[in-house]
Amino acid sequence: MSGIIAATVVAHVPTLGLAQNTPPYQQTMVQAELAMGEAIRNTLKPDLWVIVSSHWVATFDWPVTCQPRHEGHCVADEAPQLIPGSPYSYAGDPQFAGELVEAFRAGGVPSQRNDSEYFEWDYGTFVPMQYLDPKGEVPVVVLPSVLMSTQEECLRAGEIVHQTAKRLGRRAVFVTSSALSHVLVRGRENWPTDERVAADQRFIQQMKDGRIDEAIGEFEGYARKVGAEMAGRPLATMLGVARAMGGEGSPLVGRQYGEYAQSSGSGNVVMALASPETMGKLS
Repeated sequence: MSGIIAATVVAHVPTLGLAQNTPPYQQTMVQAELAMGEAIRNTLKPDLWVIVSSHWVATFDWPVTCQPRHEGHCVADEAPQLIPGSPYSYAGDPQFAGELVEAFRAGGVPSQRNDSEYFEWDYGTFVPMQYLDPKGEVPVVVLPSVLMSTQEECLRAGEIVHQTAKRLGRRAVFVTSSALSHVLVRGRENWPTDERVAADQRFIQQMKDGRIDEAIGEFEGYARKVGAEMAGRPLATMLGVARAMGGEGSPLVGRQYGEYAQSSGSGNVVMALASPETMGKLS
């Protein structure tokens, strides 16, 4: 089986960057990402992580990381006291990345190669990857959030990611680094409003039930109601991946790891979405 074998949603709040900065109520996200990552690596043995980050922001095109190796130090620009320069080292997958650029272009998604040797990861990429794959065992390709992209373009981009992985024989896991609710306030202990929490929980349940078409149909209103991070673009890309996965005949089911947790008014979840057979292996 190739293509995207599991789609995931992960948290990246900057207090998860260093253990000494993580408050008790956010420990659930750390443990959830560690547990989910270990289960995926050890059981599914993927060839590749493809991560879309809310904090790598592109304006017009979808640049794709084509570097053979990702190595450097991550600084959280908005909060350098929390992530002041954490080292990372992961292999890339230049063949997949280059083919994805061409597939994006062919599918009407404007895209460019990112070959810069000076490019460094944002914390939306670094934070979850340090828990999903602490030893850097699996190669990584990174995608941005694109300001000019529409919901439909994000859905199409997600479908193309799955199709490209399938064509190249990659067994890949898609990682969506994004909060759900994201109307921020000062004070990390603060929750989203009750209305936004309820909307997040409905979206989570849709993922657990594999009701992807329903989630897509409601997504524009949901994203507006909860102030979804990057206007919901990373989540919409994940829904495109999920639609492509489910379109091959197998229904999808989701599993939540850890608890839904708050950070400065945002709502965060860690979960995986896959076929029932695949999900059974992760249980």
